[in-house]
Amino acid sequence: MKERELRLALVCYGGISLAVYMHGITKEVWRLARASRAFHDHVPASDGSEAVYRQVLEAIEAESGIRLRVMPDIIAGASAGGINGIFLAQAIETGQSLEPLTDLWLDNADVDRLLDPDARPARALTKFWATPLVWMAARRPGDAVERTVAPDTREEVRMKLSRFIRSRWFEPPFGGDVFTGMLIDAFDAMEASERGPALLPEGHPLDLFVTVTDFEGHPQSLNLNSPPQVIETEHRLSIGFRARGRDARAFADPVELSFAARATASFPGAFPPFTVREMDRVLKRRHRSWPTRDAFLARALPRHAARGTAEDAVLIDGSVLANAPFAQAIGALRNRPSRREVDRRFVYIDPKPGHRSIRLNREGEQEDAPRGDDAPLPGFFRTIFGALSDIPREQPIRDNLEAIDRHSARIRRMRRILDALRPGIEAEVEGAVGRMLFLDRPTPARLSGWRARAQQRAAGAAGFAFPAYGHLKLSGIVESLSDLLFRLSGEESAMMREAYRQAVWSEVRARGADQLGEANGSASGPVDFFRAHDLAFRIRRLRYVARRLAETLELEAESDDPTVQAMHDAIYGALALYAECEDADFHGEAVVAAAKAVPTDAGAALDAVADARGLKARDDAADEMLAEAFAALPKGGRRTMLLAYLGFPFTDIATLPLLQGDTLDEYDPVKVDRISPEDCSAIRAGSADVTLKGIEFNNFGAFFSRAYRENDYLWGRLHGVERLLDIVNSATPVASRLSPERLADYRRAAFLAILEEEESRLSHVADLIASLRKEIG
Repeated sequence: MKERELRLALVCYGGISLAVYMHGITKEVWRLARASRAFHDHVPASDGSEAVYRQVLEAIEAESGIRLRVMPDIIAGASAGGINGIFLAQAIETGQSLEPLTDLWLDNADVDRLLDPDARPARALTKFWATPLVWMAARRPGDAVERTVAPDTREEVRMKLSRFIRSRWFEPPFGGDVFTGMLIDAFDAMEASERGPALLPEGHPLDLFVTVTDFEGHPQSLNLNSPPQVIETEHRLSIGFRARGRDARAFADPVELSFAARATASFPGAFPPFTVREMDRVLKRRHRSWPTRDAFLARALPRHAARGTAEDAVLIDGSVLANAPFAQAIGALRNRPSRREVDRRFVYIDPKPGHRSIRLNREGEQEDAPRGDDAPLPGFFRTIFGALSDIPREQPIRDNLEAIDRHSARIRRMRRILDALRPGIEAEVEGAVGRMLFLDRPTPARLSGWRARAQQRAAGAAGFAFPAYGHLKLSGIVESLSDLLFRLSGEESAMMREAYRQAVWSEVRARGADQLGEANGSASGPVDFFRAHDLAFRIRRLRYVARRLAETLELEAESDDPTVQAMHDAIYGALALYAECEDADFHGEAVVAAAKAVPTDAGAALDAVADARGLKARDDAADEMLAEAFAALPKGGRRTMLLAYLGFPFTDIATLPLLQGDTLDEYDPVKVDRISPEDCSAIRAGSADVTLKGIEFNNFGAFFSRAYRENDYLWGRLHGVERLLDIVNSATPVASRLSPERLADYRRAAFLAILEEEESRLSHVADLIASLRKEIG
C-alpha cells in the first residue's frame, strides 16, 4: 500500500472574541489527527466527526491505494489564534484532550468572568453619570443590539454591556491575573483528562510559534558601512516551542504555555499589558513553582534576560504587528524529516476575511457610505486608531504566499534536475566501485570503502565545479559553527557576532581548510575539517536515501515487508545519531566555556565542538546499522538503495548550489488552503455576517453572550469539518478522488454527527441546531 503524509502547517489569525469560532476549527483539526492516528494504529474508530474522518481515510485507501496520514506538525498563531494554536499543540504532542479548552471558551470567555475585580461596578449608582452612555449604547430603538441579537438574549447582552461600560474608565476593564489563572486552569484540566497516544509519529518534530509585541521595544544593533553600527528599537517577538516526539508526557511546562498564551492575546485597551511579574504573582497566590523560569525567559526574552530586565518587559497582543505569522511557519519547513511522500499544506484560518472594524461618525452612526470627492480626510483620532489597529494587523499576505511559491518552484526545479541526473550518477557509481559490488554482502568496512571511492570519483568528475561546491559547503559549515558558538556564549551584539564569525574564519584558514583548489578534493586540510564538522552533509545524505526508499521500495513492496521496514528503521536510526548534534542544548559545559573564549581562541572552541559531537564514532555506528539493513534487502532493492547512498556526493554537488546551502527535506511543492466562513457554503452561503455573532461590537460580541459563543463554536466545527474533508480529498490523485456526491454524503454525515454530539452541551442555541438539521437535510 502506498503511503502519503498530509502535513498541515496551521496559521491562526487573531480575531478577539472570534477565538471561539477558531477553536471550533482547531478542534476539528485535532479530531482529524486523532482519527488518522487510530487509522494507522488499527484501533477501533471513535464516534462523532472522528468516525467520519476514519471512514473517509478508509475510502481513500480503497479507491486510490493510498494510505493517507494527516499530521499537523507546524502551528503559528497570533492573539486569539495564538491561544488556540498553543492548546492544539499541547493536545497533539501529549495526547491530552482538547475538551477543557471548549469549557474555557464557552464558560469563561464572558465579560462578567473577564472583568477585573477592581473594575466591576460596586453598586447600582456607580458612575451614575455614565447612565446616558449606557442608554445610548443599549437602549436606542433600532440599535445594534436590537438589530442583531435574538430577542431571547437581548436582555443578557444589554445587562453585560451596561456593566462593561460602567466599569473603570481609562484602564483596561479585563483582568490580566484573571485571564492568566483561567489559562493555567485549562492546562491543568487537560493534564487531568483522559490521555491517548501522541498524534505525530515518534521522533517527528512539532513546531509552535506565537507572536508577541514588545511595547517598549528592545535595542537591536545593525551593522552599516557608515556609521559602522546603529541601534534601532525592535518590537516584534516570537515565542517558539519545539518537540521531537521523544517524550509524550509533556510538550512544555504549562506555565510557559500559559505565559505565551497570555502574552500573545494581551489585546490593547481590553487587557492590561502582560509582564513576568504578573505570572509570578499568580503563581505565588497558587503556591505553584516554576522550575524552568530562568531558562524559559532567556529563550523567550533573550535581549531582556541578558540585561537582567526580563521582569520589566511589557508585552502586548501579537497581532498588533504580526496578525498572520506565516514567516515563522515557513521558517520551520527547514529540517523536516521526510519518511514518505509528503503533501505539505499551509492552512490559514481567517475568521473574517475582508471584514473591517466598524467606523463611527460623530453622530455614532456607522460610516459605510462611499467617500466622495469633497469628503473630509480621516481626522486625528481616526487616523491614530487606524494606524494602531487595522492597518498593521490586516495587511494582505501576498508576500508570504509569494515566498511559499518561490519555495515550491525551487523544489520543482530540483526534482527535475535529480530525475535527469540519476542515470548518469548510477553509471558513475558503478564505474567507481565496480559492477560486482551488488553481489558482495555489505559490511561496515566495505560500506566505508565504497563510500570513499564514490566520493573521490564525484570530486574528480565535477572538475573545476568542485572547488565552488566545496567552498559553498565550507561556508555553510563555518557560518553554522559561528552562529552556534555565538549563541552558546551568551553574547548579543551584532559587533560581537561579527567578531565571532571573523575569529572562526581565521582559524579555518589557519588550518588550511579553505585550500580547495585541487579538483579531486584530496587536500588534507579540507578533508580533515569536513570529517570533523560536516554534520549537514551526513544528514542530507540520509534524508535523500530515505526519500529514495519511499519512492521505490516502500511503494513497490508488499505491506509491512520486514526488509523494507528494517531499511527504513536503519536510515532513521542513523539520522537520529546525527540530528541530536544540531540542538544547542546538546553541547555541554565544556563547549559553552570554549564558546565564551572564541575571540581569543577559536581553535579550542572548534575542537570542543568536534569532541562533543564525535562524528567519527557516529559514522561507525551508522555504518553498522546501514550495512546490516543493506545486506538484508533482496538483490534488486539493495542495488537501488546502494546506488542512492553511494551516489549522493554526485547528487549533492549538483543540488547544493541550487539550495544555497539549505537542507531541504520535504521534496514536494507546498500548497496553500484557507478556512473561513466565505469558503464554506455546504450549509449556508455567505460571509461571516451570515453565520457568526462574535463580529459584533468590533469583534468583541461573543464576550457578551453564552448564546453567541455557542453559535460561533458550533459554526467553527461545521466549517472546519467541511474544509478539512475538502483538503483531505484533494491530497489524493485527481483520478482517484472521492466523487463530489460521495464527499457530500460524508460531509452531511459529519455535520449531523457534530450536531448530535453538541446538542446537550449547547443548550442556548437549540433553535439553531433544529434549523441546521432541516438545512442539512
